[in-house]
Amino acid sequence: MTAPILHTERLTLRMPILADFEYRAAFYASDRSAWEDGPLPRAQAWRVWASEVAQWPLMGFGPFSLEDRQSRQYLGEVGVYRPEGFPEPELGWFVLPEAEGRGYAAEAARAVMGWVRKSFGWDHLVSYIAPGNLRSIALALRIGGRKVTDRPGTADDDVVILHDLRGIA
Repeated sequence: MTAPILHTERLTLRMPILADFEYRAAFYASDRSAWEDGPLPRAQAWRVWASEVAQWPLMGFGPFSLEDRQSRQYLGEVGVYRPEGFPEPELGWFVLPEAEGRGYAAEAARAVMGWVRKSFGWDHLVSYIAPGNLRSIALALRIGGRKVTDRPGTADDDVVILHDLRGIA
């Protein structure tokens, strides 16, 4: 299975391709990856990214690469992640520095939530966020999530955000 193609007003969400890895490798080589257990060497970044993309044929969900609909410029990824050890499927995101603060991650996350609700009928998704990652926490809350303390995270100090999908058509 590959990712379906989703469209929003400004974005195309599509299956990741090999060229997209270069952006994740650059992310994992930078200090920006501190909230994702980075920085990581390129080979380890490859294993993380490839295992995420492999969720598509194995689990029926995974990351969507984001492209600007006009320019077709790669902007980041948003998707559903559940590597080994994650208690529940996670709604997560990564955007390029030049794409931050423009609403792309929120727009894509809403599209992914709608796709998940329609495709799987799930009532919720969670986001596991390091407590110092304030921008990511703010985004999770902005798209309608709420902090909860009754669900485990992937680390003892994770902020767990619950996204209720029941009101999404």
